[in-house]
Amino acid sequence: MTSLFDASAAERLRATAPLAQVLRPRSLDEVVGQSHLVGPGAPLRKLVEAQRLSSMILWGPAGTGKTTLARLLAQTAGYHAEALSATSSGAKEVREVIERAKQRLGERGQLTVLFIDEVHRFSKSQQDLLLPATEAGEITLIGATTENPYFEVNAALLSRTTLWRLHSLTTVELTTLVERGVALRGVTIEDEAVQVLVATGDGDARSVLTTLDTAVILAGTDVVTKEHIGAARDGRILHQNADSHYDQVSALIKSIRGSDPDAAAYWLVAMLEAGESARFLARRLVISASEDIGLADSSMLTLAESCARAVEFVGLPEARYALMHTTLALALAPKSNSATRALAAASAAVLAHGAVVPAHLRDAHYSAAAVLGHGRAYLYPHDFPQNWVAQQYLPDELVDVSLFEAGETGAEVDLVATWRRRTDATVEGTSTVE
Repeated sequence: MTSLFDASAAERLRATAPLAQVLRPRSLDEVVGQSHLVGPGAPLRKLVEAQRLSSMILWGPAGTGKTTLARLLAQTAGYHAEALSATSSGAKEVREVIERAKQRLGERGQLTVLFIDEVHRFSKSQQDLLLPATEAGEITLIGATTENPYFEVNAALLSRTTLWRLHSLTTVELTTLVERGVALRGVTIEDEAVQVLVATGDGDARSVLTTLDTAVILAGTDVVTKEHIGAARDGRILHQNADSHYDQVSALIKSIRGSDPDAAAYWLVAMLEAGESARFLARRLVISASEDIGLADSSMLTLAESCARAVEFVGLPEARYALMHTTLALALAPKSNSATRALAAASAAVLAHGAVVPAHLRDAHYSAAAVLGHGRAYLYPHDFPQNWVAQQYLPDELVDVSLFEAGETGAEVDLVATWRRRTDATVEGTSTVE
C-alpha cells in the first residue's frame, strides 16, 4: 500500500525532476515522433500487439527516445526488462542477466528483454557472449546506439538482430513536447521563444526539454521569453531568431556555392556563435557536397561525411576545426550541379513514365525467367573491350531522352570525356557490339 509519505515524495519529485524524465511516455500512444515505427500499423507496434519481440538495435541521434522506446516495448509486450550500460557493465553482468533470464523463463514462463545502452561500446568478446542466448531466445536483445551499427557492432550480432532507424524529431513534434512541458510547469511562454527553442534543438527532445526547464527557472514568475531561452543556452542565441536561423544557413550555403571562402567562413562562425547545432551544420555541408559540387570533385562528399562523424565523435568546441576545414574546402572546390539536375529530371521521368524494365535487363536467375525471355539479349559488359558495350538500359519510352546534363568543371570533365568517347564511337559504328 502506498503511504501518504510515498505519495508526497512522488508529487515533490514530479515537481522537481527534469522534464525529460517526467514527460517520459507511459504507453506507445503517448510517444512523440517515430510514427514510422510505433504508429498504427507500424512494425514495432505490430510486434508488441503480437507479444512477440525480436532482438533489435535502435539506431538514431541522441534525444530521439531509444531508451524510452525499449522500455515501452518490453513493458507493453509483457516481457521482464533488464538493463545494462555498455560503459559500466562487463562480461560478469552479462552472464548474470542471462542466468536470471533462464531461471525466470523456467520458473514463470516469462521472457526477458535485455536493453543495452551504447551497445557499440561493448567489446567483441562481450558482444559474443550475447550470441548463444539471443539465438536460443533465452533473451531478447534491444541495443541502442548513436553510431552506425554496420561499423560498430559485430557482424555476428548484427545478423541476429533487426535494425530500426530512429529519426530526429520534427519541428511539429518538438513543439508538441514544449507545449506539454509548459503545461506541466504551469507557465506561459512566448511564441517566438518556442520557435527559437525548437530551432536550436536540432531534433533532440532531451536537449529541448532541458533548456526549457532551465529557462522556466530563470524566468521565475515572468513569461518565458527568447532571452530566457538564450540565457539557458549560455547566451548563444540572443541575436538569432527563427528567421535569422534560416537566413544565415541560406547565406552559408550560397557562399559555398558561389566559391567565396571568406563569406563561407564568416557565416559558419556567425551561426556557431549564435549557438547553432554543429550536427545541423554538418548535415548541411554533406548536402552541399552533392548538391553544388557533385561530380566536379566527388571527394568532397567523403570529406563532408567525415566531418559529420568528427562532429559526433569530438563535439564542440573542437569540432569547429572540422567544420571550418570542410566549409573552406567546399567553397574552394570546383562546382557542378549535374547531380541535382539529374535527380530532378529522373524524378520527373519516373513519375511520367513509370519504371517498366526492358526484358533483357530483368532478373534471369529463377527457372521461369528463360521462358519469359528475361535476360536473353543482355550483353555482359565485362565480355567486351574496356568492360563496356552499347545497349539499351532505359525503358523504351525514354530511349532518346537525356536525363544527365554534364558539367564542365573539375574531375567531371574527364569522366564525361571518357563517357562521350564511348557513345560517339557507337554512333560512328566503331563500337564492338555483338
